[in-house]
Amino acid sequence: MSTPRVFIVDDDPQLTAMIADYLRLHGFSAGCEASGDRAVPRILAERPDLVVLDVMLPGKDGFTVCRELRGAYPGPILMLTGRGAEADEVVGLESGADDYLPKPVRPRVLLARLRALLRRTTSTAPTTVETSLIRVGELTVDPARRTARLRGAPLDLTSGELDVLLLLTTHAGQVVSRQLMYQRLRGVEQDDIDRSVDLRVSRLRHKLREASGETDVIKTVRGVGYLFTVS
Repeated sequence: MSTPRVFIVDDDPQLTAMIADYLRLHGFSAGCEASGDRAVPRILAERPDLVVLDVMLPGKDGFTVCRELRGAYPGPILMLTGRGAEADEVVGLESGADDYLPKPVRPRVLLARLRALLRRTTSTAPTTVETSLIRVGELTVDPARRTARLRGAPLDLTSGELDVLLLLTTHAGQVVSRQLMYQRLRGVEQDDIDRSVDLRVSRLRHKLREASGETDVIKTVRGVGYLFTVS
């Protein structure tokens, strides 16, 4: 397997150097950029495997960069937020980020999150088409290519939204608990304060509703989790 490449967008040179050096020691290559204005064209040109993106940047802020990337960059984006800034976390996830970490950054935690994101996007799929494709009604999900189609038309999903869709459609017709979703999608135990998984479900539900023009296929089972309905 080739060396995974992470691209760090942060205007703190000491923090950026510390993160880059730590990740290089643990098998990553790293590129860096301090300007929000230059971040998008560089990321699209260099096509890193993952992006670490700070919120506060000169020029375009991290939320704007994230939204602009989401139309053209398919890889995972992890946002860095201020300590306890729940609003930043919510806006970041709504902008298309796949995960977030509060500052000050703990390198070991960042490394674990990046590895988890990388595992989700490079996981080995089944070898035969028959077993790899997931079909639920008019929806087809391809885990190998990490794509989804509804009535033959491609769905524009972030990496995090696709992870949710894969988990729910694999268990279509069954309630998937929030606890299981947090363990599978974020590698952590469920936290009643953490809304990241709920926000991903909300964004995915909205996109499916817009694409189908019909009622929601993802139902909330209050106090338990979510159900992908089978018509």
